[in-house]
Amino acid sequence: MQAATRTLASFGDSVTVVFGRFSELAAIASDNAFSPADLILFDFGLSSTQIDDPARGFSFRAEGPLDMRMEPGSRLTAANVVNDYEAGEIERILREYGEERWARRVAQFIVARRPLRTTRDLAQAVEAAIPRRAWPRDINVATRTFQGIRIAVNDELGEIEAGLRAALSTLKPGGRMATISFHSLEDRLVKSFFNVESKDCICPPQQPVCTCGHRATLRIVTRHPVRPTETEAAANPRARSARLRVAEKI
Repeated sequence: MQAATRTLASFGDSVTVVFGRFSELAAIASDNAFSPADLILFDFGLSSTQIDDPARGFSFRAEGPLDMRMEPGSRLTAANVVNDYEAGEIERILREYGEERWARRVAQFIVARRPLRTTRDLAQAVEAAIPRRAWPRDINVATRTFQGIRIAVNDELGEIEAGLRAALSTLKPGGRMATISFHSLEDRLVKSFFNVESKDCICPPQQPVCTCGHRATLRIVTRHPVRPTETEAAANPRARSARLRVAEKI
């Protein structure tokens, strides 16, 4: 929050910096007289400052504590997940949130190596669990495991879904929400939300008569996600997986 305040200081009173979760958006907008809003922009990406700080425990590239909390005051940490959860729950997290095809084996190796204390301990458990011939060529072998645990620690998908609903209630008619996602789970959630909210009926296709009473609240502006250009990706490699979607409130 302090960094944002410093970065935006030149805009003076036209900027109000508030710390909060996506799920708290409606209350924050109301408390600060931003409701109804013309535009809401979500950036679902991790802060580079957080990733590059070993003490936050987000990265396998440098040794640090198994933390991964975006909000340091939160109770649940990555250490709790890998050291306290049952193998089946760890497997579910890695499979659903990390999209790791070796989820069961990685979970078994994590449990067998307890207690895990550092990010390097966790990365080594993954490296030992996945056969070398199966290591991905384009990303580090521990990437999916770290992603899955981080999402679970911060309830990232739950926060995104709650934030989208809060944005819909906060926008004025004609107002737009834009989302920047960085992996398929985030983008899939946004796409599904936009698709549902842009339809007058969400009953099953085989149902002859509509009984849901649902009415469209959004008009999709970007039918396909907007991706960064080669120039943009070269200037900021961490933006290469970004996907922008926009919808307008009816």
